[in-house]
Amino acid sequence: MLDLIILSVHFFTCFLISVLIWWRSKDTVLHSPSKGTVEPEPDGLVLVGKEDDIKKSQRITAKVNGREVVVFYHEGRFYALDSRCYHEGGPLHLGEIEDIDGQPCIICPWHKYTITLETGEGLYQGINPLEPSPTPRWQSKGEKQRIHKVTVKNKNVYVSPPDLSVSFDSDYFAEKYKNGGDLAMKK
Repeated sequence: MLDLIILSVHFFTCFLISVLIWWRSKDTVLHSPSKGTVEPEPDGLVLVGKEDDIKKSQRITAKVNGREVVVFYHEGRFYALDSRCYHEGGPLHLGEIEDIDGQPCIICPWHKYTITLETGEGLYQGINPLEPSPTPRWQSKGEKQRIHKVTVKNKNVYVSPPDLSVSFDSDYFAEKYKNGGDLAMKK
């Protein structure tokens, strides 16, 4: 009986900790100042937030022309890309940023897919089996994730709408979550 009580207390404590983490994390992710429909600036740019707020939080999620986008601030630069991983739609805003071969990359929290922030390339570690002692090296799968141009003007951060004349693997999940209401993904 004592074992059952201890186990119940343990599960309840874990539940409370996870609720606390979830509740506190809502404060760290900023969302677009508008709800869904954003009035673009005259030059087509879409306001996603204040520069200082994004620098402080290191990342935000926003909608750009109905599309979920995540904006990262990493080592003095802003990056924006589709918020869902090209592989299976994992929430990239929850991923960790790592430098791989001098390139800042986001690691998808679901399946650990590695995506460069600057180009949207999918990276993987591969070996050449013909080498005498093959060692894993980072290699590119090509541009898989749609990136978006970020512009900073007057302490505001803007994202350019995507050029849909070129398709990327991440477009499937961007379209799937596009009409999911007010940001279908939450931290």
